[in-house]
Amino acid sequence: MPATPSPFQGHSKTGTVVDRRRPLPTVSTVSNVRTTAFMQRLAQRIKHYAASKLNKRPPAAAVAQRMGLGALYTINLACAFHLFAEYIGSVTSVHGPSMIPTMAEEGEIVIENRLSFRRDPSSLKRGDLVTLASPLTVGRVVCKRVLGLPGDVICVDPTSIKAPSTEHVIVPQGHIWIIGDNATLSRDSRDYGPVSLSLVRGTLFARVFPFHRFTIFRNPTTYID
Repeated sequence: MPATPSPFQGHSKTGTVVDRRRPLPTVSTVSNVRTTAFMQRLAQRIKHYAASKLNKRPPAAAVAQRMGLGALYTINLACAFHLFAEYIGSVTSVHGPSMIPTMAEEGEIVIENRLSFRRDPSSLKRGDLVTLASPLTVGRVVCKRVLGLPGDVICVDPTSIKAPSTEHVIVPQGHIWIIGDNATLSRDSRDYGPVSLSLVRGTLFARVFPFHRFTIFRNPTTYID
């Protein structure tokens, strides 16, 4: 009985049986196929990851805008602080022995009130503590006590330390006469004469540090006309 041909077999023109089945892949062929597929998947994942990071990263224009807004806020804050300190008041420290015993030589912090004097320069009174630009040193601010107002007749130096006690001056208009509470170690109107009101920055409102010496400065002067 003749053998039944397999469905994978056929006959060639010469009558020879031909096996139409493909040869099984070798081990190296299977390995190469798997490696190629893995590399493709890996490349695809890397591509998706990079794309997601790029999408999350803000555009350069947005970064520049945020930086510009931050710089603008900083500038506005600095301007506001400067205007407040220049026209309303500021916190400043005191150095030097000229105002002992009212203020210590070092380590005290005071609040300077500029608004009152700017609004009404005539509000300045004898006995007020004032801050002013030094007539002798550019850029230096000094603190003294007002002794005389425009039109007052002032004894230049009652202590006779820097001038005879008999010497008197009349304070001109637009000027004041100032002196340090510690007259022995103070440079004031006895050295440079009447001071222009244009040099006055403001008055001292309070001492806020050290805390145990907190004081609201009040004018202790009684003036007899």
